[in-house]
Amino acid sequence: MRRTGTALLFALTLVCLLAPAAFAAEGAAEGASDAQMGYFSMAAMACGIGIGLAALGTGIGQGIGLARAAEGVARNPGASGKITTTLIIGLAMIESLCIYALVVALIILFAKPFGF
Repeated sequence: MRRTGTALLFALTLVCLLAPAAFAAEGAAEGASDAQMGYFSMAAMACGIGIGLAALGTGIGQGIGLARAAEGVARNPGASGKITTTLIIGLAMIESLCIYALVVALIILFAKPFGF
């Protein structure tokens, strides 16, 4: 099972790395320059990877925070109000990191680079 999962992950990674080259070939036929298509395909791949990592990190952080808050409420039910308030503020701060990553990715994706 472990080898099958590794092979599947490797194949998926290979497809993700080769997809921008295939789309760049289609775009070059429509009149876009090779350098321009290379930039946009790499920008799209970088944005996808960046947002994926940001979502992964924030998901893990929120899960750990929620688990610890639930554990704190289970140990001391009288402090649930303070724990809930602190938890909501912390989750908002963690989620803002993913939103910042989204904004940066959209800027990279849609901003026109110099010379294009």
